[in-house]
Amino acid sequence: MSIFQAKQVDKMFANHQALKQVSIDVDEGEIFGLLGPNGAGKTTLIRIINQITAPDNGELVFKGRPLHKNDVYNIGYLPEERGLYKKMKVGEQAIYLARLKGLSRSEAIKKLKFWFDKFEIIPWWDRKVEELSKGMQQKIQFIVTILHDPTLLIFDEPFSGFDPINANLLKQEILTLKKNGATIIFSTHNMGSVEEICDSIALINKAEKILDGKVEDVKQQFKTNMFECNYEGDYEKVSSLVENKLQIIEHKQNHSMHYLKAEFSGDETNNDFLNLLIPNVKIVSFNEVVPTMDDIFIKVVEKNNLDVN
Repeated sequence: MSIFQAKQVDKMFANHQALKQVSIDVDEGEIFGLLGPNGAGKTTLIRIINQITAPDNGELVFKGRPLHKNDVYNIGYLPEERGLYKKMKVGEQAIYLARLKGLSRSEAIKKLKFWFDKFEIIPWWDRKVEELSKGMQQKIQFIVTILHDPTLLIFDEPFSGFDPINANLLKQEILTLKKNGATIIFSTHNMGSVEEICDSIALINKAEKILDGKVEDVKQQFKTNMFECNYEGDYEKVSSLVENKLQIIEHKQNHSMHYLKAEFSGDETNNDFLNLLIPNVKIVSFNEVVPTMDDIFIKVVEKNNLDVN
C-alpha cells in the first residue's frame, strides 16, 4: 500500500529543468532508494516532498490524499547539507528543533536524553555545536530528525562524514526504524548501501526517472547469462566440452583448482552446463553472476546520457 506518491512532477529553475514528469510510488514500511548522479534532480524532489519548494506541475499524495502543509509533522528530513547553529549549545538546540516538530519541552528532553545516551554523546549536551566533529553533528541531526516519530523519514546522504563504525551504527538504526513501522526515502551515491538496506529504487538522471522497481527485480532484469565456477579437473577437457556453448571470460588455476568465469552464448541453462561438467570434473562451487546496483547504475546512466546526446 502506498504511503507517498509523486505523480508527473515538473520543476523549472530559470532556464534549468530540474524535474521532468517524475513519478515515484513509495510503499508503506519500505526503504525506498532515490538514486542519481549529482545534479540529477533528487534533492529538488526531496525539497518538494518537504514543501520547501513547490512543483510547477504534478500531484503529491500522502496517505491516499493530497499532501497538506500540516503533513510536515509526519515527515522527518535529514538534509545532506547540515544546518545546526554553530554558537548554540547542543542540548538547547536539539530541544528547539524538537519543539518545532510539536514536542513539549519536557517530552523533548526525555526523548533526547534517551538518544544521547544511546549514541554515547551525553557529555556533549552543554557544549557548543562548533566544538563537535562533523560526524558528531550528524548524529545530533539524525536524532532530531526521528525524535517526533514521523511516519515518513527522508535521509539525504545520511552516511556522509561517518567512519565505518558509526556508519554501521546509523545503518542499524535505520533498519530498526523500518522494523518499527517507519517508511524511509533514502537518497545516496553509495550503491553498496542500496543493496544492503533498500527494498525499492528509482533512478533519476538529467531530471527524468529512467528506472524504478524492487531491488531484486531490477537486478534480475539486468542479469546476463554469466556464471562463476570452481572445479577440480582438466581445463582442456572442459574447454572442449563447452566449445561453441560458452564464451570464457576468465580462467585461473591454482594447483588442481580451476576458476572459470563464462557466459552462455545461446539458450543453454545452468543445468545444461552442469550436466556437461559433472561426469568429467569435481564441482566445488557454482553461482550465477548477478550485476551489482553499482554496475546497473553506471550502465543505465551512461546509456541514458548517450540517448539524450
